[in-house]
Amino acid sequence: MFTGIISDLGKVAALERRDDSALLTIDAPSIAASAAHGSSVAVNGVCVTVIRTADGQFSADLMGETLARTSLGGLAPGALVNLERPLPVGGRLDGHFVQGHVDGTGAVAERRTAPSWEVLRITTGPELLRYISEKGSVAVDGVSLTVSAVGTDWFEVSLIPETLARTTLGGRAPGHKVNIEVDVLAKYVERLLAGGER
Repeated sequence: MFTGIISDLGKVAALERRDDSALLTIDAPSIAASAAHGSSVAVNGVCVTVIRTADGQFSADLMGETLARTSLGGLAPGALVNLERPLPVGGRLDGHFVQGHVDGTGAVAERRTAPSWEVLRITTGPELLRYISEKGSVAVDGVSLTVSAVGTDWFEVSLIPETLARTTLGGRAPGHKVNIEVDVLAKYVERLLAGGER
């Protein structure tokens, strides 16, 4: 379980593609120093399992499902990524409950600058938008955010200077693909109301 509060920015060292999977290596000295074989780390909101650490880097396997459903397969060496370690028992929940189970992707459609913040409009499909509501929570590339507006094929989030400075969202230009995890409570409520049919 994560909270969507990004602790570190890492840099992609390598993405080694295989037949139906990939090996991702991230340069992140502080994460590598505290992680061990089998540890979980959220990379741009995707929960991955550390398989080795060395020289300030950690590596994780990406299976086909992860490559198909998230943006991780498109990462290039040198790309910055948001990193978060799991919430420890008794730790502070400063964001919202984030599982690291990305539901799908969206694309940055527009950035608008306000006096002290920026508004990011993200387009995505109806299969995700039905779970996104104004003033609800959403994780975008692993960052816990409050939804400020919702349209027919988009939603907006407002980014304070701290978020712009400490996460990759400060540099996401229109057209950039982002990972989206909707609020898990919305998915469970829908399933319960449907009588467990979904």
